[in-house]
Amino acid sequence: MKKILSSEWLVLFTLMLLSGCTTALVLVGNTLNLTQIAVQNEKIYLMGEFNSQSYDQVVNVLEANPRISQIVLTANAGSLDDEITFRLARYIRNHQLNTHLLGKSVIASGAVDLFLSGMERTIEKGARIGVHSWSDGIRQASDFPPDHTDHKMNAEYVDTMLGSDEFYWFTIRAAPADSIYWMSEDEIRRYHLITSAFLPPSSDRTPFDEEFFEQRVMILESDD
Repeated sequence: MKKILSSEWLVLFTLMLLSGCTTALVLVGNTLNLTQIAVQNEKIYLMGEFNSQSYDQVVNVLEANPRISQIVLTANAGSLDDEITFRLARYIRNHQLNTHLLGKSVIASGAVDLFLSGMERTIEKGARIGVHSWSDGIRQASDFPPDHTDHKMNAEYVDTMLGSDEFYWFTIRAAPADSIYWMSEDEIRRYHLITSAFLPPSSDRTPFDEEFFEQRVMILESDD
């Protein structure tokens, strides 16, 4: 597996994503390969942020490996391009692929949206799911009235994936855009992020070795 970015650049863009990134940094981030991909048997493992390049990168791998049935998210801080992330998510749902979190997986923000796309969504005990509001740079999502058009894309996406937009309204109340709220197991069940009982932690290791642990810690400590 080719390492595209140095650890320093990965730190920069992960922190940028989780702390309310500027337009200029988003534009730069969308020119880089931030999504790392590895295939093992019938699983595809994803690490890193999702941006404007991620749809083509992931779909090309999926189409070259038609036996893949499960997408494993590992350490994923979020998305720099929600529209492209939603497009990838709809591809996943339309192809009836499943999503999975390992016991050590940490996902936040737009990566949680991608997780919702799985036909079956399984989670091992110990996985962390972080959510927060979005911001237009001035106001938080919760500052807009519920019928405001700026809620439409996100609320409709969640409704499509979960059969209700209740989870969307939970996320924008859970934490401001520059912070993270880590969901409890009860909340994960209540909002139907999971389609079966929590699984015991497995011995499954990510293909990303030490870089996975670096990114995992970085995400968990991003709102300290």
